[in-house]
Amino acid sequence: MRTTIDMPTSLMRAAKARAAEHGESLKDLVNRAIAHELGLPAAPQAKMGRVTLPLIGHGTTAPTVLVTNDDIEAALEAEDIERYTTG
Repeated sequence: MRTTIDMPTSLMRAAKARAAEHGESLKDLVNRAIAHELGLPAAPQAKMGRVTLPLIGHGTTAPTVLVTNDDIEAALEAEDIERYTTG
């Protein structure tokens, strides 16, 4: 159900910041906060938060991989050439 509420600008900014910190939408944060205030269980939400990528070799002596913007540009250009000149 949709509804409109008025809240102070500082409260809205703090709510948006907290939602971002938790990797959730403002809607999910507000629903969770109201459920908490009313003593109701919060409905589980699909987590669309931040993705943590694995760090290969993190904390080890494994060799590092250095990729520059020029390397990425060259790879994308080669992919385009292959895609549009083959067939």
